This record gives sequence, structure tokens and C-alpha cells, in this order.
Amino acid sequence: MSLAAHIATLEIKHAKLDELLNDESHRPMSDFTVIQTLKKQKLLIKEELERISHNEHRVSKDDAA
Repeated sequence: MSLAAHIATLEIKHAKLDELLNDESHRPMSDFTVIQTLKKQKLLIKEELERISHNEHRVSKDDAA
């Protein structure tokens, strides 16, 4: 899988988790455990995207030098 495809996949997963989180939050009897789990999963994906972005920036900086 190319880096661009990996990033796109992560962004799609993040968006789906956001939808699930929104749905669960608006249910009459929301499950706090489910909400907490979804938030953790979203955070892990966000951190991975940031790590990738940071590494790409660093690599492109090294190539320019």
C-alpha cells in the first residue's frame, strides 16, 4: 500500500469513527464505554496521521538539504 493510500484509509476510518461517535452520543441511552472507546480509536488514528505528516516533512526537508 502506498503512503497516500494508507493516509486516505486512515482518514476514512477517522471519519467513520466520527460518525459512529456522533450517532452514539445522540442516542437516548448513550453507552459511555462505547463513546470512550471510539474517542480513543479516533485519537490513535489522529496521532498516526500526525506522525506520518511529521515524518514526511522531515524527509522532504532532508532531501532539500
